[in-house]
Amino acid sequence: MTFVVLENCIKCKYMDCVDVCPVDCFHEGPNFLVIDPDECIDCTLCVPECPVDAIVDEDDMPEDQQQFLALNEELSQIWPVLTVSKPPPEDADEWDGVPDKLQYLER
Repeated sequence: MTFVVLENCIKCKYMDCVDVCPVDCFHEGPNFLVIDPDECIDCTLCVPECPVDAIVDEDDMPEDQQQFLALNEELSQIWPVLTVSKPPPEDADEWDGVPDKLQYLER
């Protein structure tokens, strides 16, 4: 079992989760964060910290978000580990809750 960053993180990229992660399992891309499933220890600390509710237990992923488990695994292998949080994009609040954001994911 692992935790997964879902679509709502795209273009929001809040990093409150990074500050509480005890094992540095977050990786940063241009406009999205992912969790390395091999590093995640299922501590749940990141879940309540995400202001856009974009982190869930893999067992609780909505049906339309299932592809994000594989996407987190894939991108965590190529994106750098994130150990220190940074400010979110200036327009992050405007992107919270916008549907169908996968098309905006920058690799």
